[in-house]
Amino acid sequence: MSGKLILLSGPSCVGKGPLTRKLTLFFPEICTEWRHLTLFNSRSPRPGEVEGRDYHFRSRDEIDRLRKDPEFRVFEVRADLQALYLQDVRKNLAEGDLYFEGNPFVGSYLLDIAVKENIESLNVFLSPLSMKELRFLKSQSPSLDLPSLIADVMRRKLLRRTLLQKGIISLPDLEDVEKRAGSAYMEMKEAWKFQAVIPNHDGEDSENWNAFYYPIGDAWRAMISFRDFLLGKGGPEIEKWERDLLP
Repeated sequence: MSGKLILLSGPSCVGKGPLTRKLTLFFPEICTEWRHLTLFNSRSPRPGEVEGRDYHFRSRDEIDRLRKDPEFRVFEVRADLQALYLQDVRKNLAEGDLYFEGNPFVGSYLLDIAVKENIESLNVFLSPLSMKELRFLKSQSPSLDLPSLIADVMRRKLLRRTLLQKGIISLPDLEDVEKRAGSAYMEMKEAWKFQAVIPNHDGEDSENWNAFYYPIGDAWRAMISFRDFLLGKGGPEIEKWERDLLP
């Protein structure tokens, strides 16, 4: 395998999708040659998602049966099932650089593959809160319920995203939001494994990605920080988390 493995992971609605799209739009020289890794997913497509580009959308039963195939790895992801086809990873890396944008469950597994098979990788975790914010919150007395606070941060983002996408929020939508928000703290505990963490308060619900053509606010800072990391540059927005930052 000759290509690099490039990973962008983080909780649902933290801004991975718009960050990828804006990087492609404004800095195509960095990423136009990337091959994109497409997972299998048991959930229904969201508005604007395309079969075969965003995911291979299949029934839960179909994906569950893939557990019997040694060429697939199946993951429980926020009550959905997702599957990774290992031949896709090998084939794409043999041809060039492979990009994965998605959840930390699959992201961490790909990191392990990179280490075991000596594959060069560039990997970033996108976080809804910064290291300084988390340290401050942990220091407060009386102590905060940090998992609940993070769930509430993400719940608000997810609700706004769902409303923007659908115009109305159904009971199944609310249940999905709760599963995703409740998973965020556990997913953020994986961030220490990544080479870099980029804080971003402008999730997929934020108009700062698209309202003015050019990103502004944290959306702009996240985009520039991701670009700088990929180019081998450091910067004040790029963090490295300790393993015990989140207990």
